[in-house]
Amino acid sequence: MGLPESANTTVAVITGGHAFDVPAFHALFGNIPGTDCYIQHLEDYAADVGNVGDKYDVLLFYTMPLGIPPDDGIQPRIRSALEQLEETGQGLFILHHGILTYQDWPFFSDLVGISNREIDSAHVNLTLPITVARSDHPITQGMDSWAMIDESYVMQEPDDTSEILLTCDHPQSMNAIAWTRTFRKSRVFCFQSGHNNQTYTNLGFRNILEHGIRWCAGKI
Repeated sequence: MGLPESANTTVAVITGGHAFDVPAFHALFGNIPGTDCYIQHLEDYAADVGNVGDKYDVLLFYTMPLGIPPDDGIQPRIRSALEQLEETGQGLFILHHGILTYQDWPFFSDLVGISNREIDSAHVNLTLPITVARSDHPITQGMDSWAMIDESYVMQEPDDTSEILLTCDHPQSMNAIAWTRTFRKSRVFCFQSGHNNQTYTNLGFRNILEHGIRWCAGKI
């Protein structure tokens, strides 16, 4: 069947490896202006029964499988599908625990821009002060700093090939909250926020999500 013809930005919202609030998550991605989101498990994305995997404008990863994709069962198909991202040039949006996807796999570490993605600690239900570090970037342009309730990670910061857009000054959080980079032919946006509906409904979070998708698609 393929993807319906639309002027909207098409997004594969890829899940797997971590639980989430299903109704709230669907409500979030069903209400992003100018965007058609297709929520799917990582295995379904890799299987690509409809032959549309390379047709999406943006691939958004809300995944967290552990370790490295193994070489048996269905996993080689997943590894192959992800390795093809080196060639497709699609926008790549890595959301919240997505930055921990296949933590021990150098391929995904290179994509995210953090060489060691083991977390020292994670903290839920914190009120985090979010500071706009680059107000001249299309994703953050016109936005003021804000606070939101979310889950934080204490872990290694992105490398110096990443451009930091949002930061957080909190003793129980990494400093970088959002950053952009380039992976082969693709624009990449990593956004550490997005644990549950307390964050999904935050206006600052929603604005960054919307603008991040549009930037990944090359539309701003």
